[in-house]
Amino acid sequence: MPLPPLYGHEALRARLAGAESRGQLPQVLLLEGPRGVGKQRLALWLAQRLVCAGTAGKAAVEPCGECQPCRMVLGLAHPDVHWFIPLELSKKGADADKLVEIVEAALGEELAARREQPLYDAPGGMASHSIAAVRLILRRLAMTPAMASRKVFIIGDAERLVPQVSTPDAANALLKALEEPPANTVFILTATDAGALLPTIQSRVVRIRVPRLPDGVVTAFAQSVLGRSVSTGSIAAAAGCIGALVSQQAAGEAIAKAEDAASRFLEAMEGTPVDRLLLALRQMPFQARGGFTDMLDALLRRLQAEARTGKDSARVVAAIAKLLEARELARGNVNPQLLTAVLGEDLAPGAKGSR
Repeated sequence: MPLPPLYGHEALRARLAGAESRGQLPQVLLLEGPRGVGKQRLALWLAQRLVCAGTAGKAAVEPCGECQPCRMVLGLAHPDVHWFIPLELSKKGADADKLVEIVEAALGEELAARREQPLYDAPGGMASHSIAAVRLILRRLAMTPAMASRKVFIIGDAERLVPQVSTPDAANALLKALEEPPANTVFILTATDAGALLPTIQSRVVRIRVPRLPDGVVTAFAQSVLGRSVSTGSIAAAAGCIGALVSQQAAGEAIAKAEDAASRFLEAMEGTPVDRLLLALRQMPFQARGGFTDMLDALLRRLQAEARTGKDSARVVAAIAKLLEARELARGNVNPQLLTAVLGEDLAPGAKGSR
């Protein structure tokens, strides 16, 4: 599924396109602004403009959207546009080269997920650009462009670059690349809190403020892309940030999915041991960790509501304790399939303390 159109920021787009047409576009940009205002989508738009074959040598503001490079950028598949997203890795402790491979694979999975669902929520609080991600950037930086005349590196949520004084070589190399980027390379960093960036990075970027959008633009996005009307209250809560509106929708969908998963879990508890085993096997081992913890939260809400009735309180209290224990384990590196299997047996009818 291609990226949805970029809504708003027309003046800023014209300014960036004009600078590029005149050969005055800085090689290292920082797009800063409120979370959800569209900084990374704007960065992808600029990357598309930079590799577009239809606008080469022209003063057009917008990329043509029809040439192969444009279509590849919109499909997150252009080999010269490198989008780096903060990641929360499930595998740790490998050697340096192995960690780079793990980051590359995880980044590929995340981009594949965004091809399927281009409207994404903010990364989790533990996600970051690790030192292995920096090494991957440097590895790709050394490559010759595959299709275009230049490469574009987008580093989203750049304030999540992790400084590691124990292994400074790669970080220092990235700083050098930002200070003296290769002639065929453009870096576009985005940040919600530019002040949280490493001072050495702040000194190497040209900062561009991305403003909030008018409510009319947010409304047009909701109607055209989300395919629905939204309340005045939702538009006001978005505060000029389309991403906030997407997060509202994602939160509602996540709750609905969690409640559905909780219902399936409870149905399996009433079934046979085979039903419970199949439920555990259907749980994806790591990629669905967020969905798994959402399901646990939905189960907790149901049990807490049941506890307030005072009926069968000993069983309910014991079940809540098991769920809280599973919730804590899920925050670590425990396989959700294993947790589901163990929790299923703990809460099944007839299990000690369950009923």
